[in-house]
Amino acid sequence: MTTIPQHVTIIMDGNGRWARRQGKQRLFGHKEGVESVRACLEFAVEKGIRYLSIFAFSEENWNRPQEEVSGLMELMFKSVLKERKTFQDNNVRFRVVGDLRKLSKGLLDAIHALEAETAGNTGTTLIVMLSYSGKWDIVQAAQRYADEALAAREAGREAAPLTEARFADYLSTAGIPEPDLMIRTSGEQRISNYMLWQCAYTEFYFTDVLWPDFRKKEFAAALQAFSERDRRYGKIK
Repeated sequence: MTTIPQHVTIIMDGNGRWARRQGKQRLFGHKEGVESVRACLEFAVEKGIRYLSIFAFSEENWNRPQEEVSGLMELMFKSVLKERKTFQDNNVRFRVVGDLRKLSKGLLDAIHALEAETAGNTGTTLIVMLSYSGKWDIVQAAQRYADEALAAREAGREAAPLTEARFADYLSTAGIPEPDLMIRTSGEQRISNYMLWQCAYTEFYFTDVLWPDFRKKEFAAALQAFSERDRRYGKIK
């Protein structure tokens, strides 16, 4: 029997290598990767996975060639607009998480509109991690707590003690369960500054399959591997 995790997160890797094998530019691989996102979301809906998050663009990705970055942002914009009906038809809630200050106004407006339109949906939540960095997330959480503590002090109040649970509420992923399963494609075996706090007890699954080739069959294999893990959380069973 396959155990269905509550939250699956995916580091989508290998678009560029896939494109080169086809004799195409890197952006061609990114476009094909969108089809994998669609297939994985359909699978998540079918299986009742409550949260599916995807690492779409890291903070470090801004250092890529400008042509590729611009192409990725345009692809993201078109994808957001194209999937509106699909999300509503499948009761999918859409969210974007990350440091969004560098995004264009057009893309931000499209993101906020789709988030508002799907806010009442109760099925799978698709979380796009965009301009995201695990270290940035921890630093901004610490800064938010420090600002609140300073404000309390200036008002003559005692700052609330900082616990792990309270700190998690300052992260950009507040309200989203920590991932049960992280999948990374393309054979790389690292988490690349992704959800460093949230993945303390996440199960990792690495596959050599390049992201544009990762579809429902590969997703099912990852879930089967997850089902065979013994999650003890430091305890003895």
